[in-house]
Amino acid sequence: MAKNRAPIKVRSVWISDVHLGFRGCQAETLLHFLHSVETDYLFLVGDIVDFWSIKKNPYWPQEHTNVIRSILGKAKHGTKVIYVPGNHDEALRDCAGHIFGNLEIHLDYVHTTADGRKLLIMHGDEFDVIVKHSRLIARLGNAAYDFLLWLNRYVNGMRKFFGYSYWSLAAYLKLKVKNAVSFISSFENALARMAKDRGVDGVVCGHIHHAEIREIDSILYCNDGDWVESCTTLLEHQDGSLELINWTDKFEQHKNVEGMIAAKKAA
Repeated sequence: MAKNRAPIKVRSVWISDVHLGFRGCQAETLLHFLHSVETDYLFLVGDIVDFWSIKKNPYWPQEHTNVIRSILGKAKHGTKVIYVPGNHDEALRDCAGHIFGNLEIHLDYVHTTADGRKLLIMHGDEFDVIVKHSRLIARLGNAAYDFLLWLNRYVNGMRKFFGYSYWSLAAYLKLKVKNAVSFISSFENALARMAKDRGVDGVVCGHIHHAEIREIDSILYCNDGDWVESCTTLLEHQDGSLELINWTDKFEQHKNVEGMIAAKKAA
């Protein structure tokens, strides 16, 4: 079990777009990650809970409750948790400025890394023209995305049956469809310009489910990805260096080890 192994010790962790309450959420993988890491700061960069999906199709398994418990447990034991709501959990924006012990809610937040860089943290939906100006179109797009993720589960069920590893159909299509690539680039550039205007060294966001670290016009742009398609997180190490990691393979290895242990016990 991950809980019994030496944890990964870092200074900061960023996660976003978990979408608890949505069937496509990979809560079990996230829970394994949370059990495997110790951090001083945990930044929840929006769309942690998917109120849109819950309202449309109520769904809340035990694994989703366990994720909430794990986050609150970290706050209880000294991790500073900063929650910056997104568009799917925008109701929590009304609670901005409130502090609940070691858990704070903010519309955005500036974090200073160990090496002195100032990073603006925000979800990023403010820079998505569709979300900002047309809720109906955004919801129609969300329905199409739901179907794509359903298809993704079917495809990966077949891949697993034939012994292949997990593969994200949605992420693949994003990189192949010209309009999607153009949207991602425009989104990244808009965030970088805004960060420059705010006088910070970089920006950390979510929203578009596309993990990335790159420099844009001397501004560090970071997107921590999601826990629906790719299971990615952004880490700050003790020296202030940043790293994107994908937890899918580590969780698959964990399940394989547990499967072998269970098989030996049954033999």
